[in-house]
Amino acid sequence: MNYQAGQVITVTAGDVAHGGWCVARPDGGPVVFVRHALPGETVLARVTEVTSRLARAEAVEILTPSPDRVRPPCPHAGPGACGGCDWQHATLPAQRSLKAAVIRQQLRRLAGLDREITVEALPADQDEEPGAGLGWRTRVQFAVRPDGVAGLRAHRSHEVIDIGECLIAHPAITELGLTARRWPAVASVEALVSAGSGERAVIITGRPASTEGIKADSVLRRAGAANHRLTPVRGRGYLGQRAAGRDWRVSAGAFWQVHPGAADALTRAVMTALEPRPQDVALDLYCGAGLFAGALAPAVGPAGMVVGVEADAAAVRDARHNLRPWPWARVHRGDVAAVLRRDGQPGAGGPEAGGGALPAARLVVADPPRSGLAREVVDYLGAAEGTAARFAYVSCDPATLARDIGLLAARGWVLADLRAFDAFPMTHHVECVATLVTG
Repeated sequence: MNYQAGQVITVTAGDVAHGGWCVARPDGGPVVFVRHALPGETVLARVTEVTSRLARAEAVEILTPSPDRVRPPCPHAGPGACGGCDWQHATLPAQRSLKAAVIRQQLRRLAGLDREITVEALPADQDEEPGAGLGWRTRVQFAVRPDGVAGLRAHRSHEVIDIGECLIAHPAITELGLTARRWPAVASVEALVSAGSGERAVIITGRPASTEGIKADSVLRRAGAANHRLTPVRGRGYLGQRAAGRDWRVSAGAFWQVHPGAADALTRAVMTALEPRPQDVALDLYCGAGLFAGALAPAVGPAGMVVGVEADAAAVRDARHNLRPWPWARVHRGDVAAVLRRDGQPGAGGPEAGGGALPAARLVVADPPRSGLAREVVDYLGAAEGTAARFAYVSCDPATLARDIGLLAARGWVLADLRAFDAFPMTHHVECVATLVTG
């Protein structure tokens, strides 16, 4: 059976798949990846894409609903609409179960490990709380249509949907009213808020006609989508964030966890994974603004050492500022893979790395981008003469996490623990902290 885009078919959704899909396997037809369905449901699905191996579709009518199904709180969370959320049609416990199933699948498929997983809710997203799972996103980027309307893109599309209000956006972002304005000559407009301090910033890509009336503390401009440099138009270029019992300076363009409870939860999980002791030496790879390095530094004390590595120039400036209370913590500016290639093995390197080579470290933490660990990190951790004994791997992608766990297992590392956090309710994304130890 050959499907065509636009065709409506009847399928029964099976297991969840990575990316917010359920997999249907109709007799005589290709595998169909279906959005807006839940496992076990029979649905009418409109085919949106056909390849030589599979079809993609959206459930447009639910014939036999799952007991986990609820009415999506957002009217734009459905077929052909906004692609920002994947699971608004499921209860929060069901969403976490779906994410746990995906992590288990990826570990089994890519690392050869069979492990039970529990996805933990973050504070304020407990199921009995009003508005649980909504209003958490402290950073939202709106695309702008040629007519100046700011909205969010449809799934797997460049089409911009005029959503009005995004229900997962933090209330302080919604209060800015960015989607109620028109943005001529602008490609995107991005809003971010510090849940701790209440400070807000708006980043505009393009040349706006005016920035008057924007209620944010800071307004910054990015000249083009490929230009990462931000120019303050009004206010300062950073926000004050609060996590792990202290304040942090984080540049508007630098990475910070978007869920208000994520930075605290992940820091606690990393510290539990690493079990730092006085005099320990620790590496924080992809260190960003220095969150984990700043938690490790007081734990290892002045007889120890913490070294961060980060490529983003603004994040490096933030990290060096944030780590000032601990002179035994420093930050190397550079791509992690390049720094490790240059250093080769612990004890080799040069001044370009930021004050010396990477030290021989007993503890390592890494929070890489979605693409996962650079191969050089895997090689560094797997080197026979290496000194690392405990590794905390923070990941927002179960597939690359499982791939890298498999690579490290082949080099003698053992997965001792894996915690998962629902840091992105209503979406398919999930944050994990894996604890690996040398075997």
